[in-house]
Amino acid sequence: MSEPFLLAIDQGTTSTRAVIYDAQGQSRGSASQELTQHYPQPGWVEHDAEEIWASSLKVIPQALAKAGIRSDQVTTIGVTNQRETALLWERASHQPCGRAIVWQDRRTADFCRDQQRDEPWLYQKTGLVLDPYFSATKWRWMLQQDTALRQRAEAGQLAAGTVDSFLIWRLTGGQVHVTDRSNASRTLLVDLKTGNWAEDLCQYFGIPQPLLPEIRPSFGPFGQTRGLDVLPDGIPILGVAGDQQAALFGQRAFAPGEAKCTYGTGAFFLQHLGSQATLSRNRLLTTIAASGAGPIQYALEGAVFVAGAAVQWLRDGLKLFEQAPTVEEFASRSDPEQPVIFVPGFVGLGAPHWVPEARGVLFGLTRGTTAADVSRATLEGVALQVADLIDAAAADAGTRLQTLRVDGGMARNAWFLQRQADVLGLPVVQSGTSEATALGAAYLAGLGAGVWSSVDDLRRLGSSERVFTPSWSSEQRDHRVQQWRRAVQAVITYYRGGER
Repeated sequence: MSEPFLLAIDQGTTSTRAVIYDAQGQSRGSASQELTQHYPQPGWVEHDAEEIWASSLKVIPQALAKAGIRSDQVTTIGVTNQRETALLWERASHQPCGRAIVWQDRRTADFCRDQQRDEPWLYQKTGLVLDPYFSATKWRWMLQQDTALRQRAEAGQLAAGTVDSFLIWRLTGGQVHVTDRSNASRTLLVDLKTGNWAEDLCQYFGIPQPLLPEIRPSFGPFGQTRGLDVLPDGIPILGVAGDQQAALFGQRAFAPGEAKCTYGTGAFFLQHLGSQATLSRNRLLTTIAASGAGPIQYALEGAVFVAGAAVQWLRDGLKLFEQAPTVEEFASRSDPEQPVIFVPGFVGLGAPHWVPEARGVLFGLTRGTTAADVSRATLEGVALQVADLIDAAAADAGTRLQTLRVDGGMARNAWFLQRQADVLGLPVVQSGTSEATALGAAYLAGLGAGVWSSVDDLRRLGSSERVFTPSWSSEQRDHRVQQWRRAVQAVITYYRGGER
């Protein structure tokens, strides 16, 4: 029998990546393509769905070439994706009905604010708060803007989905309209306990249920390739998960209490809950973790909307440097006496605050403030937001984590990881791969294909890790965290007119 090779398609917010893995879970070749960000109005973020598809077709053969294998040697495909980003497309032509509305988009903030009285029952049913972040509010907006679009949706001519559904539709030549539990649980349309679309939620948001994809476990059959130039027909898609649940899986956090944080465009903390759908008392989210056909698995989640995107802003907006990794050098040159605090709320504050109206604010600027100080404050702002999430999770669980596993682009920044350990007061364990998201998709597909028989096989695979231990005293940490929380409260007060 020939050696199995797994293709992971990792469609993220800022880029699309393809990675080839072998049966040891080692990357044999990868390729990526940046994705254009569209900002038609303040607070609006959009993607061109055709560009998403074109970028996928471009990176697949590049990854195969780097791995030195033919397309017919691919055993199975795993798909992972930016979550909550909402699309509509025509079933007959496969063409998108306008641009995709990205998870960061805030255009539905007024609706969410007006309907706040309904949040308690929505939270009890879905594990999610009522926020523009989630897909249902975006589909509602699309269908409200265009009467003809709603008529076509009700007539069964259109399909809705998150990015995974759109990619699978295209990969299978329009034969399969599916999603997995982890992605579906991010829409505000799924009953958390059953893992199925809920009729009352669909009615509440005005989403015709036939518009939505079939929900399946995260590993198992999702269709086969058909009609593609870059891959032969018949390659099975056997693993699908939203990017953060895929990263949790890629970090091999399969058991209750195990946790990770992925630093991409945003930063996302997930702590495995096992089969208990425990709801947070501290405004974190309960979401469905990636798992197979057995009992539904859950995770506690906190989201920071802006992490790596803040470094991009320093690079592209302020033009402080030409390459994003330079931020590490800048931050290391900062004057520790400069009292700069940055709350990077460009598109609102996520958990545990949920203030979509908020925007980014710099505190403590002086005539002595330099680009290095602003860089340092930006990285600290991300680290302190993550600390807020982990403190909230500890309050829910009644115990703090022992370590935090990390991955993603910013997890290659040693200065940042040291500061993350300092503000947490916990060891931070850097993954041996920065691509835990793609690796998680490959693990899921490999389980579906029988490359690995169980998660125990995955635990036995080799890995290399680096540990960052805290260097601050508890007094230093407490002082910085208190400064940070005063700054966050000032932002909330300003943007909500005094309301908490």
